[in-house]
Amino acid sequence: MKKSYNNGVEATLGVISGKWKPQLLCYLGQRPQRTCDLRQNLPAISQKVLTQQLRELERDGIISRQISGDRAPFKVTYALTELGHSLGEILVQMSLWGEQRANQVPDMEVTHDHEGFTQLLQNS
Repeated sequence: MKKSYNNGVEATLGVISGKWKPQLLCYLGQRPQRTCDLRQNLPAISQKVLTQQLRELERDGIISRQISGDRAPFKVTYALTELGHSLGEILVQMSLWGEQRANQVPDMEVTHDHEGFTQLLQNS
């Protein structure tokens, strides 16, 4: 079934929305990573949600999943696709906007700046 969106912003948010997807893209922008690496970087994410978010990103063509090894346990590595790298500029701009907004609101803070997304651009 074909997905229908009212505009391009909605279509983009359909791909990157969710609590963990932007963070996953930030880490995958640094280098391909295994599930255990991602869990180490994001200790609050459950295995179920991590798997779900990775599957959605893979389904949308943003990341690729590579399986290696002759027998179980197989080594599964996730990496950004070319399409995933193309999200870099959008994510940097969103992060910059959020940082500026946080500076204007007294009870808001951003604990990490846009550097992770900038690395995503450098590795494309």
